[in-house]
Amino acid sequence: MKHLGRLVVAVILGANLLFTVLLLAAAYSPWIQPVRHPVLACMGLTFPIFLLTEIAFLLFWVLIQQYRCALLPLLGLLLCIPQSQTYFPLHFRTDTLPSGSIKVLSYNIMGFGDGTPKGKDNPILTYLKESGADIICLQEYAAGRSHKHPSQQDIESALSDWPYHRIDAVGKNQGNRIACYSKLPILSVQPLKYASASNGSVAYELLWGKDTLLLINNHLESNKLNPEDKEVYEDLLRDPEKDKMKKGIRHLVGKLANAAAIRAPQADTIARTVATSSHRYIVVCGDFNDSPISYAHRVACQGLKDAFSTSGCGPGISYNRNKFYFRIDNLLVSPALKAYNCRVDHTIRHSDHYPIACHVAKAGKK
Repeated sequence: MKHLGRLVVAVILGANLLFTVLLLAAAYSPWIQPVRHPVLACMGLTFPIFLLTEIAFLLFWVLIQQYRCALLPLLGLLLCIPQSQTYFPLHFRTDTLPSGSIKVLSYNIMGFGDGTPKGKDNPILTYLKESGADIICLQEYAAGRSHKHPSQQDIESALSDWPYHRIDAVGKNQGNRIACYSKLPILSVQPLKYASASNGSVAYELLWGKDTLLLINNHLESNKLNPEDKEVYEDLLRDPEKDKMKKGIRHLVGKLANAAAIRAPQADTIARTVATSSHRYIVVCGDFNDSPISYAHRVACQGLKDAFSTSGCGPGISYNRNKFYFRIDNLLVSPALKAYNCRVDHTIRHSDHYPIACHVAKAGKK
């Protein structure tokens, strides 16, 4: 029995070693170039699964008093502390905001959602009107898409407190739009140049007191999962039968990998724009269509701080359909800025995304 016990421990320890390697591979996959290795670059999507598995192993070894074995999962968890803090930060909300702070909101509105109620009473439009934001960045912007949706006149009437706005068609097909509504004057507008059929990024210079704020609104490459793909995913969760899972995972990973390869140079373009900018105050926001543990997030975040990771709490899931539980919407700020109370708002579900917002102040201001 004693030898059998040792054998069981050895087998479980071997499994723990495998999952530790997988956890670290997922945690450090953002350094894999998706253009060259698109499938491997998608490993970051599995990070929360392997993180929870590693915590389970640690608790198991402690409960059976195999403390030396517990060193393995403990080491794995310690080696991915930065990724854990990025994915699942824990910060308390503050009610004391510095004077002069502004609120920035980013929201993929899915063409103003399902259009219920109709027209100017659209719930997304009402939400934006009551948001209290100083700057509103929107992706998948579409006015007057049908009689159910608000017209451009309805939008401008509801958002009259935001006197400055800019709407741009993006992508080669020019079928998608992103918009910025601002209480700060818009001084200039410059679309970023990168390859995409229907996605894009736009940089705005805004007058912020005596300073200029560089704001980059992004809608990076979509994963292009159609309703059939999402049905495949949900079917896998309902009935994880071996052959079906193999085929389904291969199909979904292929789509995700192709999109990751397209997003990589888009993220590179954002990073270059930030790196070559002379602006001290920079905010990068929008729908990245990728998780916090990804090449796109890591590269776009170079020289910047993730507002949710530094001032938010929890996983901040921002996509709300088809059981895809990820934070794919982001707010990034330059070191000269400090973010407060970054939050993904789960109270409105009329788009397939939740809005993300935070207060931003010039560092050192009280």
